[in-house]
Amino acid sequence: MTKSIDFYFDFISPYSYIAHKKIINLNQRNIFKYKAILLGGLHNLAEVTPPAFNERKMKNMKDDCILISKKNGIPFQWNEKFPINSLNLMRGFLIIDDSKKNKFIDLCFDAYWKDNLDISIKKNVQKILTDCEISYDLFEKEIKNQKIKDKLKDLTSQAFKLDVFGAPTFIVNNKLFWGQDRLEYAIDESKN
Repeated sequence: MTKSIDFYFDFISPYSYIAHKKIINLNQRNIFKYKAILLGGLHNLAEVTPPAFNERKMKNMKDDCILISKKNGIPFQWNEKFPINSLNLMRGFLIIDDSKKNKFIDLCFDAYWKDNLDISIKKNVQKILTDCEISYDLFEKEIKNQKIKDKLKDLTSQAFKLDVFGAPTFIVNNKLFWGQDRLEYAIDESKN
């Protein structure tokens, strides 16, 4: 029996986008539980300097994402607005009805990493929510709810306590697999 795999992600992470697309291409989405984290908060807890703030790492990351995407047939465009603040969208993931989560994930990732849109600005968020049949006004109200704010902080802290330090990270059978290139290893482990 295949076990479920926890997938820790943030829309800000290009490697999370690549992993998400690989999951879809492998037709394995049903075994993954998407776990929202705030990558910036996680980096702070882990005392990790993100590649976005290191010129050499940033150049390598751009080239690497293009290389991996091309090899895997994944549409990808480096977003000119990288990095953005993904806080509202990650909180939003927590409030959206389960029946709409997959579409929300797909649209957020595609808008940012395929269509080069700034998903931190109102008109682009409104478009995503409209396509998901979600009220923008209700979304804005709910993401400001202290319980939701605390929930995202708690989820990020819980991930850190599990030794998650970046995204994407997969956990199955109490084993951690970090990076989009470890996706297949996590899938193999889920069969044990």
